[in-house]
Amino acid sequence: MGRLFPLLALADLALLVIALIDCLSVEEGEIRALPRVAWVFVILLFSPIGGIAWFVAGRPPRAGARVDTWRPGGGFPESERPARELAPDDDPEFLRRLSTPERGEDDARLRAWEADLRRRERELRQQERHERELRDRDRPQDSPAPEQPTD
Repeated sequence: MGRLFPLLALADLALLVIALIDCLSVEEGEIRALPRVAWVFVILLFSPIGGIAWFVAGRPPRAGARVDTWRPGGGFPESERPARELAPDDDPEFLRRLSTPERGEDDARLRAWEADLRRRERELRQQERHERELRDRDRPQDSPAPEQPTD
């Protein structure tokens, strides 16, 4: 039994190193069941069971095995490529629907504001004209108008 123990320890170390190298060399998108960091901890902490679990449950399927999941560069023909959703601000149809019904309301509101602004300007001009007439009426006729300073 004494001679068997070093041999088992060496096999455990070999399994640990091979599983760890294999786990770190596989692309992240191909790893199954857990993320890469979790697999590294499982392999290191639960030796030799972690290494065996990696080869059974975590390692990507062999090259001959069929994979049904799509990933970027997975080789879908252009006609079978999954449709990409557009964000609302990139979708011209959504923007058209958004602006059409409210456009009439916005135009009507703008016309009302412009009319209100013209009315207020007219009232201000009338008020200024009225104040000027009152000042002119209150000023005596025979006194000269105040001199304007000249530069």
